[in-house]
Amino acid sequence: MTLTRPTADAADAGAAARRQATRRALALLALVAVAALIPLLGPRTALTGTGEAAAPGVAGIALLRAVLFATLCVPAGELFAARLARRVPGAPRVDAPCSWAAYAAVAGFVAALGLASVVATGNLVPRHVADLDLGGLYASREGRLALLEVNAFAVAWFCARSRRPGAQVWPLAAVALAEALRAHPAAEHAALTGSGLTLVHVICAALWVGGLLHVLRLLRAWRAADAGGGAGPGTAAGAAAGAAGSAAGAALLGGYARVAAVLFAVITASGVWSSLRRMPAGTVMDQLTTTAYGRTLLAKVLLVTAVAVLALCARLRLRRARDPLGARSPARAEVVVLGVVVAVSGLLTALPLPIRW
Repeated sequence: MTLTRPTADAADAGAAARRQATRRALALLALVAVAALIPLLGPRTALTGTGEAAAPGVAGIALLRAVLFATLCVPAGELFAARLARRVPGAPRVDAPCSWAAYAAVAGFVAALGLASVVATGNLVPRHVADLDLGGLYASREGRLALLEVNAFAVAWFCARSRRPGAQVWPLAAVALAEALRAHPAAEHAALTGSGLTLVHVICAALWVGGLLHVLRLLRAWRAADAGGGAGPGTAAGAAAGAAGSAAGAALLGGYARVAAVLFAVITASGVWSSLRRMPAGTVMDQLTTTAYGRTLLAKVLLVTAVAVLALCARLRLRRARDPLGARSPARAEVVVLGVVVAVSGLLTALPLPIRW
């Protein structure tokens, strides 16, 4: 009987783990589907009644840019969270969660290639291969930036698969720089200032979004290691291991929260400054409701406000709750809303600007 009970318990635990993994996979698929609908359906909603005309294929471009931003967040967040985890005293010695960086690089490469194909047809949606003027990409600033993003994601894939995944930071920085330069053409007034603001905004946002995602994955791995350790949960050794794991997890969340507060402040400052460059202070309130760009920006602001509230709830639980790891619940909700913010950001970059420079 003592032999069959552990076997039955292990089988039940395995079945529960499989059910939980299935639920997580379905939830992730649902989140991806909802996030994909935002750039696909958003342009028509945002443009209704504004009198503005969007570029051809705006929905597809918005989706590709949302994918590009998301694939920039994932590897950047992994590097950032791994660095934080190495500084946590008493962190469980377990294997890190499976890296998603290589998959993100592939998805980013495909998205960048799709955006480059649009540039190669004169910012029109290509219908046939013959429509593509690949050689013309080298002749324009926008084309060269598109090629830089394609090549950067290819290099990021090789770095992710190598023995030195930390080298991904350079191609990822190249993608962020290309996006900053693309968003502010040379003909724009004070283009260097705009590119600098966008670069800071993109880097901080990638660390914030991707960092929280990987921190939660690390916490799950540490919790599984404590639960599956050699000492049973009812023993003194098991209780000590669980307490140590909980303390390490709280320290990791606390370390991330401190850095995230700074990132949030920089993101807010750079975002407000960039918005005021697009919409002068005297016209902001009107353009937030009468232009597609303003409406989408307003939706993004509301979502970021919700993220800030969830982050504050997580921080309060981390400080005051009996179990600090209870902060994971609002943190998970924060990741979901941040995913929607990334999708809205992709839509924002594809809509016509309210002011033409």
